[in-house]
Amino acid sequence: MACNDYKLSRRAMMGATSASILGFSIRDLLAYSGADHEAKAEHVILFWNGGGMSHIDTWDPKPGRPTQGEFNPINTSAPGIQISEIFPKLSKQMHNAALIRSIAGTQGAHGRASYNLQTSYLPGPNLRHPGVGSVVVHELENNSDLPPYITISGQAPRASYLGQKCEAYYVAAPGEKDPYLAFPSGISQVRGDRRLEQLAKFNQRFLDKKSDTRLTSTQTSIEDAVRLMRSPALEAFELDKVGSKTLERYGDTNFGRGALMAKRLVEKGVRFVQVNRGGFDTHGNNFPAMSNHGEVMDPALASLMEDLSESGMLEKTMVIMLSEFGRTPRINDNAGRDHWASVFSCFMAGGGIQGGQVIGSSDEDGAMPNDRPVQVADIHATLCHAMGIDHEKEVMTPLLRPMKLVDSGAPVMELFS
Repeated sequence: MACNDYKLSRRAMMGATSASILGFSIRDLLAYSGADHEAKAEHVILFWNGGGMSHIDTWDPKPGRPTQGEFNPINTSAPGIQISEIFPKLSKQMHNAALIRSIAGTQGAHGRASYNLQTSYLPGPNLRHPGVGSVVVHELENNSDLPPYITISGQAPRASYLGQKCEAYYVAAPGEKDPYLAFPSGISQVRGDRRLEQLAKFNQRFLDKKSDTRLTSTQTSIEDAVRLMRSPALEAFELDKVGSKTLERYGDTNFGRGALMAKRLVEKGVRFVQVNRGGFDTHGNNFPAMSNHGEVMDPALASLMEDLSESGMLEKTMVIMLSEFGRTPRINDNAGRDHWASVFSCFMAGGGIQGGQVIGSSDEDGAMPNDRPVQVADIHATLCHAMGIDHEKEVMTPLLRPMKLVDSGAPVMELFS
């Protein structure tokens, strides 16, 4: 029988930090190999799980430890990678995804942590920073009739000093028609078009006499709205035209419809879609709650990954799942887990990310980073790197204060190598 003890997997090589070549550790060399990565991501789908999702009960199981809880780990399509049993369908797509298990957070309060995770900055008294979606659409051209930034089933952070054009278009309930994208009841298409023509004439006469730039911005907003009303791309919002089998695969829930709509939107050229889901603040009855979350999220995420992969869209669409922090390794007296910012995880796929790998690790109980700590701003810098955006670029606020797109941070290059 041949001896295989000398064989090292790529993951084992990354873990061999003491090994070096020309003074560089193996991990550093693998990280640098992603530095010349060509930007492939053109779209982002961000799943924001409000409340603080338990890392141990999702992406970073701790089998056999007192912190394990009620869920067992399951094998995935990526050799050597296990995730929680609440994701049986998604486990078959993990060869297309990567996990970061060593996010070193600093904020344990919901408001501050949400702000930090969605903007890369810490909140301050005098300035609101734009969310990552606004940063993306500020830097990249909109090639669609649809709004470049859309948030579903919840509000996204405001664009702040990046301006009105970088605000998210809000979809309250995926699948329901937006009454503002059609003429009011009783107003025919012909009659509505005539009213718009008259409005354009009145506005132009006013513009000819005034030089206020705000009037030009108002006219631009009107033109954008009219173009959206008349765009064939609006069909992306119309889930009633989707086959029943497809909707059944994703799950006929707000989250399932949101994931399906996100897929349809990026196919129509939308740059950034944020799908929101709450209910992760599980101070009590954590395990029934997470089981219910799994039943809703698992088919939607698995179907999204499968469809994007089969169509080739995953190569240019980055999929990310984030929450403001993790949950305590210790299970409290209410069978729940409390806030835990010291270490938590995130799911990433597509847009040039090499699937089937784990970046970093937590300690044996999931309490602290054990290997390759990743800062919150590093995630933002990674997203920018994937999209060809200079995360260190400065923009000027209306008060002429220079602000970087990302608050420090460096891309996690191992994701691309």
